[in-house]
Amino acid sequence: MTNPALNHPNVLFISVDQWPGHLLGCAGHPVIQTPTIDHLARLGTRFNRAYAESPICIPSRRSMMTGLSPKGHGDRSFNPTLRMPKVPLLAQAFRDAGYQTNAVGKLHVYPPRDRIGFDDVLLAEEGRPKLGAIDDYEMYLAAQGHAGEQFMHGMNNNDYLNRPWHLSEASHVTNWITREAAKTIKRRDPTRPAFWHVSYTHPHPPLAPLQCYLDMYRDVHIDEAWHADWETHKPISALDAVRDYWPVGESKDTHKQLRQAYYALCTHIDHQIRIILGTLREEDLLNDTLIMFTADHGDMLGNFGLWAKRMFYEGASALPMILIDTAHQNRVKANHVDSRLVGLQDIMPTLLDLAGIAIPSTVEGLSMVGSQTRPFLYGECREDAGATRMVHDGRHKLIWYPAGNVVQLFDLECDPQERHDCAEQADYLGIRTHLESVLVGQLYGDDLAWVHGGKLIGFPPVSTPFKADRGMSGQRGLHFPTPPLDPAGKQVGSP
Repeated sequence: MTNPALNHPNVLFISVDQWPGHLLGCAGHPVIQTPTIDHLARLGTRFNRAYAESPICIPSRRSMMTGLSPKGHGDRSFNPTLRMPKVPLLAQAFRDAGYQTNAVGKLHVYPPRDRIGFDDVLLAEEGRPKLGAIDDYEMYLAAQGHAGEQFMHGMNNNDYLNRPWHLSEASHVTNWITREAAKTIKRRDPTRPAFWHVSYTHPHPPLAPLQCYLDMYRDVHIDEAWHADWETHKPISALDAVRDYWPVGESKDTHKQLRQAYYALCTHIDHQIRIILGTLREEDLLNDTLIMFTADHGDMLGNFGLWAKRMFYEGASALPMILIDTAHQNRVKANHVDSRLVGLQDIMPTLLDLAGIAIPSTVEGLSMVGSQTRPFLYGECREDAGATRMVHDGRHKLIWYPAGNVVQLFDLECDPQERHDCAEQADYLGIRTHLESVLVGQLYGDDLAWVHGGKLIGFPPVSTPFKADRGMSGQRGLHFPTPPLDPAGKQVGSP
């Protein structure tokens, strides 16, 4: 029964961290088990040309929450201490319209306890006390007798190692986020509509899934990483640096284990989403709730010998993006695939549009409701020797590496796995020329030094000797007892 007190629909915005767009059963993946997300795709529209404008955690989340491109919100490189820009934010826009707004999980903002417009936030920030806050998930573990033991499995938060989860199933962060999100729904103010943001921290490493989900993939044939003819044609220093940073190698057994662990984390989330949907159903809210599911970026998972994000290949930059209308409206088609170019900047205007709330003038993104289209999507990532830029016209994707001035061009209609670089093919010369011109027109700031006479010139590749990661970036330790921190996040009493 529809609650007459709700003049606007409820909104459930689910995000996951580091989940490639192709890694869904409904997208045709041969292995992954995602029955819940597949069901959501049947209820609504799946956007199969959705991308992260800057495929790194923090820039992506800034686009989600501001409706802005990386240029608009000021980060294309991953700046963990950069404040949100002083523009209307997603949660605040809902709050100003009378919504109660709550977030559970990962926000990745600074300072970590900045609620960025939410009435309340329950944080799971993957163990970052040095930024000035102990998150709620670690407080929960402490209350369960596991103070500081979140990372006692020994796996790195930014690396490709794997082993089963070391504590109870109930204490896993995916279960905690689900449980707290369901409790938040049940504790809502029934006189006001609600905006719930549920932000899962996985399948981002550490790859420490529950054993029961590992077992689901134990006897399944795991798809193998693919390679491309362009990998040996022309060296790309930015990609060589990635391979050096994650020297996983090409062992099929290792790749199989890593993918099993990764897929296990995905299926665990998929099953837990059912609990949230079930809670909405039992609270008689599901029919009156808009739902969006997406990720901040993807993961290369060994394709082309590459891992993680920060690249514009499909594995790292293409996103899952599913939108479901309320049961009483048909503004979003059901069981439909939409191939329009969309980005994370489009989330804010889309949800506001569907909720009947005015879209702030600061927003750069486009609502996915209706038939608005963009002629191209521009992407930018990093500002150093690892910099990469992208222009996508909906079929053709041009990727530019300024270091070495390397251009790649892919025809995704003919080559969805990007195995064949068309940049030097005569048949694609006109497309390349056009997309390069579009890209030049999007460059700004320091990037302008990499252009001369309207042409891309880049800069000489930087040859740096391999240097092992002495600091073991992303490796967490025992987080108890936690040292006192000053306002800058520095340990009190340290030099």
